[in-house]
Amino acid sequence: MASPQYARSVFINCPFDGEYLPIFRATVFTVSICGFVPRCTLEHDDASQVRLERIYRLIGSSAFGIHDISRTELDGENQLPRFNMPLELGFFLGAKQFGSGRHRSKRCLILDRDRYRFQKFISDIAGQDIKAHGNSAEMVIRTVRD
Repeated sequence: MASPQYARSVFINCPFDGEYLPIFRATVFTVSICGFVPRCTLEHDDASQVRLERIYRLIGSSAFGIHDISRTELDGENQLPRFNMPLELGFFLGAKQFGSGRHRSKRCLILDRDRYRFQKFISDIAGQDIKAHGNSAEMVIRTVRD
């Protein structure tokens, strides 16, 4: 049986830059107000820890995940996409698929700006029910709440 902490924990996988901050705050607010515990890599600021290890621990200790894959466009400086969020989504889905016990019942919400945009860069998840937030904090609140 899952511990109460595990059963109420929500791993939030999203960008942490200033432009995304209103959506991040809306997500954390909604998770909290609904009685769950938001979890993300920002809760531990320890340079001695390997970032992927922190991500693995957070995924392992969370029954739920919210994954925003909206930041995959090319950046202006390097002309390369950011694939951290799709990678972490893959870790979460892998934990559900190949994990044992409580990990088999993990549930997640996948967000993107537009509902079908993800099919251009990560078509293998086309069977998932992706929700669009349109870069709107209000839409994120509604989607996460629902």
